[in-house]
Amino acid sequence: MLQNFSKNNLKEIIEGTDTLSGKIFDWFTQSVIIISIVAGSLETVDSLTGFQIECLKIIETVSIVIFTVELLLRIAVYDRGIRYLFTFYGIVDILAIAPYYLSFVIDLRSLRVLRLFRIFRLLKMTRYNRAVLRFMDAFSRAKEELILFGCASIVFIFLVANGIYFFEGEVQPEVFGSIPECLWWAVVTLTTVGYGDSYPITGGGKLFTFLILGVGLAIIAVPSGIIAASLSESKVDKENDEME
Repeated sequence: MLQNFSKNNLKEIIEGTDTLSGKIFDWFTQSVIIISIVAGSLETVDSLTGFQIECLKIIETVSIVIFTVELLLRIAVYDRGIRYLFTFYGIVDILAIAPYYLSFVIDLRSLRVLRLFRIFRLLKMTRYNRAVLRFMDAFSRAKEELILFGCASIVFIFLVANGIYFFEGEVQPEVFGSIPECLWWAVVTLTTVGYGDSYPITGGGKLFTFLILGVGLAIIAVPSGIIAASLSESKVDKENDEME
């Protein structure tokens, strides 16, 4: 009975957000995440002194210890035990600490690559942020529409690449000499980025580009509208749940 009571209390602290202890645990974990990310970013500065480097290493080590203990606690309170490691947040927690432990067994020259994986610690913040959780819920609600729209966009980009190749391929073979090369232009044009490294010079190519730019605005607007609608539904459902 005491064991179950202790586990329930621990679970309430780690996974609950309604109690004072749960809120303190959440804020403490979020603070450690932010500090570790800032410290990891500062490690890339070349002008650091030896003392500053040692301080940043200590911060990294302490952060890893805290993240490791948190992971073990979450496994302990998870209903399926070790299977927590195969959940979304379990994988995120593993990726957050993996670079540190891998640095002991992998060539030091690979550390720069390993440091990039620290960015996964930011994903740990999604567990504590209600706005992000609502955003993820909106994506989940609209995933079928977004997947369908994404597939349609890929097909359309390929068609656009073929179109600009038809107009500009012979005139500018160094830029639009093949459909794979035209795909880059199609992507930056449809996303309205327009880096300017490649552009049409023929009349037909310019007219084609003008039409495509209009479609590009719609490509950005449609998924935004889908997500906005899903966010509204998620907010309404959340408010109804709270009222009940």
